[in-house]
Amino acid sequence: MEKKDNWKQKTLIIGGVVGLLSGLVAAYIFIQRAEFENDRPKITAGEGVKVGLGVLTVLRTISDLATRR
Repeated sequence: MEKKDNWKQKTLIIGGVVGLLSGLVAAYIFIQRAEFENDRPKITAGEGVKVGLGVLTVLRTISDLATRR
């Protein structure tokens, strides 16, 4: 791999680690809230759509950062 492509590999690794950690934190918060309420969590289709749209919004924001010059 050429040195100039090294930034791509670093970006993928950092993005993967950040994604993994943020997903784990989100799952931990989800579990803690369910345990606090002493109830098994239930996610409706509408809530799933809201989460999906939120993720897409974050990805679009990141994409917009990459296209700014």
